[in-house]
Amino acid sequence: MKIEHLELRWVRLPLVTPFRTSFGTTYDRDTFLLRLVTSDGAEGWAECAAELDPLYSAEFLAGAEIVLRDQLVPRVVALGDRLSATGVKTALEPVTGHPMAKHVLETAILDAELKTADMSFGRYLGAVRDRVPAGVSVGIMDSHAELLDHVARYLEQGYRRIKLKIEPGWDVEPVRLVRERFGDDLLLQVDANAAYTLADARHLARLDPFDLLLIEQPLPEDDIRGHASLAEVVRTPVCLDESIASARDAATAIALGACAVINVKPARVGGYLEARRIHDVAEANGVPVWCGGMLETGIGRAPNVALAALPGFTMPGDTSASDRYFATDLTAPFVLEDGHLPVPTDPGIGVEVLPDVLSAITQSTTTIPV
Repeated sequence: MKIEHLELRWVRLPLVTPFRTSFGTTYDRDTFLLRLVTSDGAEGWAECAAELDPLYSAEFLAGAEIVLRDQLVPRVVALGDRLSATGVKTALEPVTGHPMAKHVLETAILDAELKTADMSFGRYLGAVRDRVPAGVSVGIMDSHAELLDHVARYLEQGYRRIKLKIEPGWDVEPVRLVRERFGDDLLLQVDANAAYTLADARHLARLDPFDLLLIEQPLPEDDIRGHASLAEVVRTPVCLDESIASARDAATAIALGACAVINVKPARVGGYLEARRIHDVAEANGVPVWCGGMLETGIGRAPNVALAALPGFTMPGDTSASDRYFATDLTAPFVLEDGHLPVPTDPGIGVEVLPDVLSAITQSTTTIPV
């Protein structure tokens, strides 16, 4: 396989409701899409998960575009007709960091490769289910009443699990109210997005009585030892997100007792092949994993759903329906069915871009020389 054409398209989709976390509030999904055409005419698509500003991680969209154009694309183009998705990681290893930029390139190549092979993402990755349970992430609200209204609406829609974003000052009381209002049977977890320190351990232990599935990334991403210490203080299972950038990280965190659960975000770890390796390490150690989300459109959501169908993904992920975030998606919408989303079965990522929607939301288009 050889790349003949590569274009980068910046897009913006308004969110149906603002999404607030400890990092800030998001009103639109700003991202860029990578479209790749191979010498045999196969087309690959991928969506960059980086954000406009380096708040969630060190990466940001403008930087991802630069490193793609100047560093990553030349290295995969140099492979010529020896290009394959499995060779991308090795080709890009000299470039330190930038996993989200690497993810978008590897995913576009893998999409084209699997379309040529007439194989779906799910089949390639090792999916064992044809549908996956869907959870939903609920942002920080202006009031407790607003929070309860949102949770009630999502449960009415059929979501199987609720995740509440928390931060200092918005943690114990919101969780208490949701648990009391919706009962002990509700699958409930919280996500701190690294908003606390180990000094908050006793405070975080106040969440223990609410029987949460997990507390996600309570401490800074580089504080693996701190998470291990926290796990000795709180009964709620500790889940790592931003701390896990590779299968090696996962193995280290598990060995140190820093996590009992892992959130796998393919973009954060550099692609779906590394995400599968993390799944394999966790499964071998009896640690459950679930698939996180980055406000993806259908282009990014489709392969995430496929990944979530692997055997080790035993907890509902943030693979919500399209209408959780967008009035109109870039692909045919993912629709909740009995609390589940279907795993795409068509070749590649399994969804087609809607040209009229793409045209309407495109901000700019750039051809990357190959």
